[in-house]
Amino acid sequence: MGKINKLPRNIWELIAAGEVVERPASVVKELLENSIDAGATDITVEIQNGGVRYIRITDNGCGIAREDVPLAFVSHATSKISSAQDLEAIMTLGFRGEALSSVAAVSKTEIITKTKDEEIGTRMEIFGGEQVSLDDAGCPNGTTIIIRELFYNTPARMKFLKSDKSEAMAVAGIVDKIALSHPEISIRFIKDGKQVLCTDGSGELKNAVYSVYGDEFSSSMIPVSYELNGMRVKGFVSKPFYARGSGSMQLFFANNRFIKSKTACAALNEAYKNSIMVGKYPACVLFIEIIPELLDVNVHPAKTEVRFSNEKAIFDLIYYAAKNAITNDASRPQVQLKNRPNIDILQPPVPETVQTDLYSFNSEIAKSEPPVEETRPVTFAPPVTDREPEAPSGIYMNSSERISYMKNNGDDEIDLSVRTATAFDEPSKPQNDSETVYSENPEKEVKRGENSEVSFKYLGEAFRTYIFAEYNGRLAIIDKHAAHERMLYNKLKKDNGANGSQLMLKPCTVVLSKEEYIAVTENLDMMRSAGFEIDDFGNGSVIVRACPLNLEKEDVTQLVTEIAGYLTQNKKNILPEQLDWVYHSIACRAAVKAGNKQTDYELIEFTKQLLSDESVRYCPHGRPVLIELTKYELDKQFGRV
Repeated sequence: MGKINKLPRNIWELIAAGEVVERPASVVKELLENSIDAGATDITVEIQNGGVRYIRITDNGCGIAREDVPLAFVSHATSKISSAQDLEAIMTLGFRGEALSSVAAVSKTEIITKTKDEEIGTRMEIFGGEQVSLDDAGCPNGTTIIIRELFYNTPARMKFLKSDKSEAMAVAGIVDKIALSHPEISIRFIKDGKQVLCTDGSGELKNAVYSVYGDEFSSSMIPVSYELNGMRVKGFVSKPFYARGSGSMQLFFANNRFIKSKTACAALNEAYKNSIMVGKYPACVLFIEIIPELLDVNVHPAKTEVRFSNEKAIFDLIYYAAKNAITNDASRPQVQLKNRPNIDILQPPVPETVQTDLYSFNSEIAKSEPPVEETRPVTFAPPVTDREPEAPSGIYMNSSERISYMKNNGDDEIDLSVRTATAFDEPSKPQNDSETVYSENPEKEVKRGENSEVSFKYLGEAFRTYIFAEYNGRLAIIDKHAAHERMLYNKLKKDNGANGSQLMLKPCTVVLSKEEYIAVTENLDMMRSAGFEIDDFGNGSVIVRACPLNLEKEDVTQLVTEIAGYLTQNKKNILPEQLDWVYHSIACRAAVKAGNKQTDYELIEFTKQLLSDESVRYCPHGRPVLIELTKYELDKQFGRV
């Protein structure tokens, strides 16, 4: 007896439906695309309980004729193509004729529709792929489809659905992409009775971006318009300072269809290669206009994965478009230097009686030197106002001079022990039993006392980045940022993030993509363990009320975005791995930055802490925090040996 059985219709319909309908978001996507193909200019999407219990899509499109309504729910029935040649130049979003039949096979479906040529509309119910009723209905032109009890007849698939909040945000992500891809359509999204999105349908992409992502995101975008090899790309890319921790905000559309393209992402990231930090990603909303024959959308049932006939041309198109946009950004600060003559300072000064084209002289200005012009080259150092007097560098002061300086500036008690490096760590108690000797030479030597652990000679700092010290007969060069980063990371990991949180004077609102939002709201306990107090602010935003110590407000926004991106891309990681990565990121943000200025006292104390801890030799990213050079190695460089 043969072993091959022909499956009944209801079985293969359920199997086929699984390729198209994975979750409520898949249903909304297919139905929205049908509404757009129908020529709708106004669409309303409403869901309840994440779309599992209730989905309603209403549009003002052309509607479906009464005789076509039953046929619309038959598998592989479509009005969008009629021959194999039509597949070579698809302009509609849908074309397979599988969406309605697949949705109806796993839900209780109701459709109400009317064309402009009909006097009365049509209402039909289909439960589990079987027609239940077909009646007349009074309704306006257009179509309304209601989906109830999704997957009611496939309970196994229900097990793979996430929480109602997660499913609702996935639906919101689909609606956002549709709203961006068709700014000429007014789209309204209602979730559990509350309107969360409404676009004006003006056709202006900028307005749609504002409606979807808010003012902060839209104001950080640069317009793009570029043509190459008969193709065109337009839209917006983010300014370099708005780089994010993940690529979830990189949105590409080909002929108004949302697509996923590794080529397009690689081109965009390459264009920003020298403009943003390593590990950061630009955001974009870019539309690629291409001849349909050069684009294959019939790759996957979801129709988001596409193939271009010439991937290299697409790469060049995106790369040069983005590169030109960020290079020619009018909002970028421009520095204009006045052309000044080259002066040989070794030449004797011009006599007073001789006229020269180099400078203009008058009788009130000294003739021996050129005057100082009001227009000077732009410097980027911040202005210094009302700065408290600083002690001159210890390099030029002996012990008596330092004591005299302190007395003259109001220090009643003179303590020559090393002061705490408050810029690096928590204040420490004075080490009264340690001895700090400031020699007559430029160097400052810290000797071992009863409680001290190291003996070294502090030499100074270079470029406000590297600390120099003589230690164990070697010259130690310390990267203060990398070292401080490692210290903070060790402390966070040791304390499990405890006692490391501070309330923010003004809570910070962070706008995330829908995928990032889901990742963060599902990991609030983990974020709390890392020192964050985060509340759900709704509609893709979270509000940060507390953050780890030593973080600035601008660091908080960027750090939460980075963590959200990491959680989005590493969903399968276990909690310890996620926390470890978060500790890395917090330490990097909170550590003192290269170029920041610290006093000698701070740097000395910091050096002592570093050299006392053998575990602080590499930063969390693997970079060394110090290098050591022997006297022999130095002598060799100078040809002494």
